[in-house]
Amino acid sequence: MDAGGINPAMICEKAEAYRDEMTGFLRELIAIPSPSGQEKRVVERVQQEMQQSGFDEVSVDDFGTIAGRMGSHGPRIVFDSHLDTVGVSDPTAWGFDPYKGKIERDAVWGRGAADNKAAAAAQLYAAKIIQEIARNQELPFTLFVVGSVQEEDCDGLALGHLITQTLKRVDCVVLGECTNCQIYRGHRGRAELLIQTRGVACHASNPDRGENAIYKMAPLIREIQQLNAELGTDPFLGKGSIAVTKIECETDSLNCVPSACRIYADRRLTREDSRGEVIEQLRRLPSASQANISILRRAMTSWTGKNLEKDQYFPAWALEESHELVQQARKSYEWLFDESPHIGKWTFSTNGVATMGELGIPTIGFGPGEEQFTHSTQDHVPIDHLIRAAAFYATFPFVYSGSITCESKR
Repeated sequence: MDAGGINPAMICEKAEAYRDEMTGFLRELIAIPSPSGQEKRVVERVQQEMQQSGFDEVSVDDFGTIAGRMGSHGPRIVFDSHLDTVGVSDPTAWGFDPYKGKIERDAVWGRGAADNKAAAAAQLYAAKIIQEIARNQELPFTLFVVGSVQEEDCDGLALGHLITQTLKRVDCVVLGECTNCQIYRGHRGRAELLIQTRGVACHASNPDRGENAIYKMAPLIREIQQLNAELGTDPFLGKGSIAVTKIECETDSLNCVPSACRIYADRRLTREDSRGEVIEQLRRLPSASQANISILRRAMTSWTGKNLEKDQYFPAWALEESHELVQQARKSYEWLFDESPHIGKWTFSTNGVATMGELGIPTIGFGPGEEQFTHSTQDHVPIDHLIRAAAFYATFPFVYSGSITCESKR
């Protein structure tokens, strides 16, 4: 297609023109509670919006992830934002209805505002801008706008399933997770660990007759705390970490010595932390000889009823700053906003553990909202971020496909 008339001012003006509609759509998404595994209604709302927005194809896969396709030639680009959220355990802690999508201080507030429904709204409206730019000409790229599910429960599972089973070949992925409208290129991985000790039950009135499984676990917990301080640091991704996050035991009553104890640990990984080494680090601890150590395996059931199982090991990943994808994103940003972006990383984990970490598909992130407000009662996104993100999403496919050379500036 002829991209000669495309310029930054035009794209930003088109994004700004959708300010009210995009804000309203985000508020609708927030108003639909969608904890992991219960995304049906929000998927249906996105499906309705996509069908009205002129996508060439809109489909929902067997695990419940929705994908809208635009174009059929050139590089195959995936924009992903997850539609599930964490829950709301205590609504009174918010000070307002977390599912109302209230507007205050030029921002939209509510569960999922920043994590990750703002990106879903911006990516979908970017597709509308792309259609307006194309003016019925054939697009020089194939764009998939994806609303993935169950990211909060098992990051990467749904998006990886969609790509391997349905989309097949993908050239690059842009994640909509919060980046404060900057460009991110990686993050630490993680593993969910299960550590178990066994004892011998007996009446607690004479504990010496048995073996207390909790006592066997206690020194190991202290050693895990010490291990955290000793873990290595990656120059870009930061320090590895480990934290015990849950403890439970098997006991027949409150006056019975426990026969088993289990703890769960969150292990954050650098690029040096292989699956085997993560387990061996724990097995080398002095008190680990009495414990069984494994990576947790979990079964996930989608709102469609489909079951998928996955070991809870998610590799660290980082795309080199010199990589073409990062540089094309940088060029898009500089051409559009006439300033240089910050190139950074997430603290938390994303669907990139599947796309880049497991499948090796070049992946970056650009998303509205700030990471610090996710999973909190301050979950919100500035409305200006929606506009900025929509403009970037509308620009990037043209730059990546070579349709815009980015030689001019505003």
